[in-house]
Amino acid sequence: MKIICIGRNYIDHAKELKNPVPKKPLVFMKPPSALLINNKPLYYPEFTKDLHYELEVVLKIAKNGRHVQDEFASDYYDQVALGIDFTARDVQAKCKEKGHPWEIAKGFDNSAALSNFVNLSKLPDPKAIKFQMKRNGKLVQNGNTKDLIFSFDYIISYVSQYFKLQQGDIIYTGTPAGVGPVQIGDVLEGFLEGDKLLETSIK
Repeated sequence: MKIICIGRNYIDHAKELKNPVPKKPLVFMKPPSALLINNKPLYYPEFTKDLHYELEVVLKIAKNGRHVQDEFASDYYDQVALGIDFTARDVQAKCKEKGHPWEIAKGFDNSAALSNFVNLSKLPDPKAIKFQMKRNGKLVQNGNTKDLIFSFDYIISYVSQYFKLQQGDIIYTGTPAGVGPVQIGDVLEGFLEGDKLLETSIK
């Protein structure tokens, strides 16, 4: 099972981090040990002093595929979840300065919180999915997948040029504006179309 992530996939998020808007999907990966499920808490890693949340809609790959064409991409997913891409922002900044990969800032243990999956058919509009993040009860992120730079279908098509997609793989599709730091004691809640799917606390 692969955890594939797409960075800078909302224009406002790219701007808030002072990053250029990408012309092609920015792809990175997390190991399976990054998964944090069943609303378990995240223990603040000792190697960072600037841990950030990034709420995302997550696709679940429904069947194997390689070199998937855009027009067939929607056949490869039928469920979505909410996920938090936890990022050690200070570690990431140092990696960027040196031109190094980001894995230690993005792929550490439990850095990929994940809710249960829901069927796309149950959502009002699968091409315009509303999702929100609350930190300690305060709204901090308010996204809609209609604002994605690269659509779900394009992501599937693009990623499958490089990696064989396998049933059960998951894809974090990018975070909207509003990312920020967390502190020990914080409670993060993720909502999909108004329904709370995800909650995790920082220990």
